[in-house]
Amino acid sequence: MRVLVIGINYAPDLIGVAKYNTEFCESLASWGHEVRVVTAPPYYPDWSIPPGYRSRWYRHQRLNDVDVIRAPIYVPSRPSGLKRLLHHTSFMLSAAVPVLSSALWWRPDIVFVVAPSLLSAPMAALAARMTGASSWVHVQDLEVDAAFEVGLLRSGVTRKLMRTVERWILRSFDRVSTISIQMVRRLEHKGIVPARLREFRNWIDTSIVVPGSNQTQLRSELQLAPTDIVALYSGAMSNKQGLELIIEAAAALKDSQPSVKFVLCGNGPVKPALVQMAAGLHNVRFLDLQPLDRVSELLSTADIQLLPQKAEISDLVLPSKLAGMLASGRPLIAMTEPGTGIASEVEGAGLVIAPGDAGALTAAVTILAEDEALRDRLGAVARARAEQKWDRISIIRSLEHEFMSLPQRAATPAPRTAPLATPVRSIEHVTTGSRRRPETSGWPPSREPLRPRARGVGSEH
Repeated sequence: MRVLVIGINYAPDLIGVAKYNTEFCESLASWGHEVRVVTAPPYYPDWSIPPGYRSRWYRHQRLNDVDVIRAPIYVPSRPSGLKRLLHHTSFMLSAAVPVLSSALWWRPDIVFVVAPSLLSAPMAALAARMTGASSWVHVQDLEVDAAFEVGLLRSGVTRKLMRTVERWILRSFDRVSTISIQMVRRLEHKGIVPARLREFRNWIDTSIVVPGSNQTQLRSELQLAPTDIVALYSGAMSNKQGLELIIEAAAALKDSQPSVKFVLCGNGPVKPALVQMAAGLHNVRFLDLQPLDRVSELLSTADIQLLPQKAEISDLVLPSKLAGMLASGRPLIAMTEPGTGIASEVEGAGLVIAPGDAGALTAAVTILAEDEALRDRLGAVARARAEQKWDRISIIRSLEHEFMSLPQRAATPAPRTAPLATPVRSIEHVTTGSRRRPETSGWPPSREPLRPRARGVGSEH
């Protein structure tokens, strides 16, 4: 089976969507499918393309049996609502060349697009129709709703127009998936036929993120005492999270709970303001996003995992960081409303408190800091839940099964020497967090038979 994936983020971007896109593609490739990805150069979390990736042209890599085509894009150094829109528009336009060329010459069986960015979805639907492939859009964030809820976009007329366009885009696909049952229901309310909807949740590799001692090297690097209680936030630092509430809680507890230390690990546009806000607080530490090989150590450093979220978007996203928090075997404090996807996942594995309430966060941290037995009990439930509901292999296998059940395009070989409309340049090896070294080559990549290779659906590798 040939799968064409379109998504703006891919390894080595340090963002959850990139991790999931990469692991999804590499898993399918390792099971015998042919996978091609059209993506952007890495730019997150610094909103800056590294020198080795800067180009006004297309570039091609072979990464762990996946063909990766990087399309040039505009990346604003200070993203605003309008600049983000231009950012996604630039990817939509530049990705059109390799996507449509792949549809014509490579002839995929499945065209799979990840939102964000939803702007790229119409092109993916067109590519599927051109070749008779099945079309699938996977919604990581309800980005239109979130843009209005956090104030990036405000106009009522714009809201109505964008929701109409969003509905039209989503309805053009054979399948629409998203990452929680609650988000599936929201998509149904947007007018998507239930028979087309699927839950395809994010995952965690529970063999990599494992509960460990909290006496880690990172704890020493952060100059934390062995007896300190560490409350950790790890992830993007943007307007979605309401991270200023953590600083407010730290200020409230600096005298009454001197052993409690707050660690904020990540990067993003609001980080400078948070650092300034925390000036003078001895119980706050900041850390840049950590590489994949230190994620388990980072999460083990914590005694308490923090999952802040603004009230207005608490049911619009299911943060990708949640899977790692659960797998770490530490209790969570989640700021969300009852009945949301986050609340249902955290129930029994932590404390659910009202979003936007610094006082509630202060009280919850105090409760867990003073009760080690409660922390252990909730943490054990968290780990068990990660193993039962968030396992990478079983989740991706379920989607593969869905793919195989879709109508398959007739295996019409394409010409071996078919050119891409725009030539592609190769680049050297980059780290993806995987073990094997990528192969680089010119365009087009070598062709294989359409059907899966011998390692197909029934084997694990």
